[in-house]
Amino acid sequence: MRLHEGHLRLDNDEISFICLTLLVLFVIHIYVGVTAPLLLDNSKGKIIEIKKGMNISEISLLLKKEKVIPEAWVFRLLTRLKPGTVIKAGEYQLDTATKMNTLQLLDILQKGKTICRKVTIPEGCTIRQIAGIFAESGMADGKKFVEVANDPNLARRLGIRAKSLEGYLFPDTYCFSKGLSEKSIIETMIARFRKIILPEWEERCREMGFDLHQVITLASLIEKETSVKEEKPLVSAAYHNRLRDGMRLQCDPTVIYSMESFGGNLTKEHLSINSPYNTYRRYGLPPGPIANPGEDSIRAALYPVKIGYRYFVSKNNGTHKFSYTLKEHNRAVEKYQKRR
Repeated sequence: MRLHEGHLRLDNDEISFICLTLLVLFVIHIYVGVTAPLLLDNSKGKIIEIKKGMNISEISLLLKKEKVIPEAWVFRLLTRLKPGTVIKAGEYQLDTATKMNTLQLLDILQKGKTICRKVTIPEGCTIRQIAGIFAESGMADGKKFVEVANDPNLARRLGIRAKSLEGYLFPDTYCFSKGLSEKSIIETMIARFRKIILPEWEERCREMGFDLHQVITLASLIEKETSVKEEKPLVSAAYHNRLRDGMRLQCDPTVIYSMESFGGNLTKEHLSINSPYNTYRRYGLPPGPIANPGEDSIRAALYPVKIGYRYFVSKNNGTHKFSYTLKEHNRAVEKYQKRR
C-alpha cells in the first residue's frame, strides 16, 4: 500500500486479498444463512401458506415477513443454485422440534409436504352443496368448482358419459392440501368413484338392461328418498317395479332438483313444473342424477329386494310405509301425511 499524490493506493496483491476476504465473508454469510436454524418460535412453530401462482420472489418475501428466514435474498439465491426448483402451493407446518434450516425448508417446499386437511362430503349432496362445503373450508372457490364440475369436456375426458359430473363426485372424507385446483379436487373424487364401482357391478348393469349412468341416476333418487340403509333396497324395488310397469316414478326430490329455490313445502303447483326432471309429468328416469349417491344407494339400485312394492310414503320419523297397491298407499297417506 502506498501514498501517491496524497491518495491511498493499493497494489494488486492487496486488492486480491481484500476481494478474497470479502468473498470468504460472503460465502460464510450465505452458509450461516442456509444452515442456521429457522427463526421460529420455540414453542409454537408456524403455519405458512404458499398460494397458487406465487413466484420465488414473493415466496421469499413472505418467509421473511413471517420471520421464518433471516434474509430473503439468501433464499432466492439458494433456489437458483438448485436447478429446476418448483415450490408447491399449500399450507406447511414448520416445526421447531426438528431445528430446521433454510436448506431443509426448501426441500420441504419442493416436495410439497403440506398440511392435509380433512373435508367430509355427506351422501346425497348436489354439486352446488359440495362446492359450498369446499368454499366454507377455504379449500376451493365455490363458483369455480361448480363451473368445472359442470364442464362437459372435463366429464368426457374423465370417461363420464354425461354433460355434468353430478352423481359421480363420490361422497366420502377426503384429505386435501390447500392450494389444489378445483379440477384436481374433482379428479380425486372421480377416482374414488371409480374404485367404488366394482367390475361385477358393471356386469350387473348390463344384466338389468341399464347403463351405468342410469344406475347412478336411480341411485341418486334412492339416496334422496331415504337415509336408512335397510330401506334403500325397498325404495329401489318400488322404483324398478314402477319402471317395469310403465308408471311414472313420482319422486318428489326430482321436482325439487328442477327448482332454482325451494322453501321446504312441495305444492301441487310444483308438481306441474315442466322440466325433464319432473317425474310426476315425465315417464322413466330423469336425464341424470339429482345428487351424488353413496355406496349403499348404488348397491341398492343394482340389487333391489324382490318384492311387489310400488308405493311408499314418509312416516315422519325418518322411515317409510311401503304399499303394494294404490288403495293401500292412500290409506297410508291418510294416516301419516294428513294435515291436522
